[in-house]
Amino acid sequence: MNQPFYTGKGIGVAILDTGIYPHIDFDSRICAFVDFILNKKIAYDDNGHGTCVAGILAGSGAASMGKYKGAAPGCHLVALKVLDRFGNGNKEDVLKAFEWILCNRQRYNIRIVNISVGTTYRTRSEQDVLVKGVEKLWDEGLVVVAAAGNQGPDPGSVTAPGCSKKIITVGSSDMLSGKRAVSGRGPTFECVCKPDLVAPGKNIMACSPGAGNLYSMKSGTSMSTPLVSGAIALALEKDPLLTNLEVKMMLWESTEDMGLPRNQQGWGKFNCQKFLAL
Repeated sequence: MNQPFYTGKGIGVAILDTGIYPHIDFDSRICAFVDFILNKKIAYDDNGHGTCVAGILAGSGAASMGKYKGAAPGCHLVALKVLDRFGNGNKEDVLKAFEWILCNRQRYNIRIVNISVGTTYRTRSEQDVLVKGVEKLWDEGLVVVAAAGNQGPDPGSVTAPGCSKKIITVGSSDMLSGKRAVSGRGPTFECVCKPDLVAPGKNIMACSPGAGNLYSMKSGTSMSTPLVSGAIALALEKDPLLTNLEVKMMLWESTEDMGLPRNQQGWGKFNCQKFLAL
């Protein structure tokens, strides 16, 4: 099934992930699909992770009568498949996706880049390539939101590129303690406190690939990240002139202290209502 080309002026969000299934909840809002793995032209997701992330961010809830509605059902989606069916990828494809975004940002009005994927690293040089890539996007004015990763709870467990000091890094507020304490924690190699903030990420129901336009449940910082990206899309719909730095400051002002260390909770738990009221 090929998605019709979206011609609206809405906020564009680029999602780097396992692809996207043309779920009914996305209607005609998948405006571009680029496959860096198999070079297929028609949108697909042979893993399910990317479709779930997109659903949390922008699903309309049409297939569930609004029950599983995403954060920003009015934005349109640019799906960049950089991970294979096992959820694996390489930094070369991710960097190609970054360059594609810079070349096509005006065409699709891309304002936000959601990266619900990350990689562990053994040395500083291994992380530098991805970090420099996302920071180039940030320096060009894009709002980059990345997951803190699920390698916690030990210190220094934030994955790349979420360890970048510039971009917005999201951990999971309900996976910080107990048996499911997997949300990545700082400090980073540069001794920067991370994540920046946390949001719910446990047992999140969202779009699933396959006939029937179904939903499935997933957990992790990958699920927390699109919640924040979707809220940012709503803010940019209200005020398109907001800069990425202004968005980051608004996020800081909208968090609620959970009483945990800075390298565990960041600024605190995200409050979407407070954020959109700023």
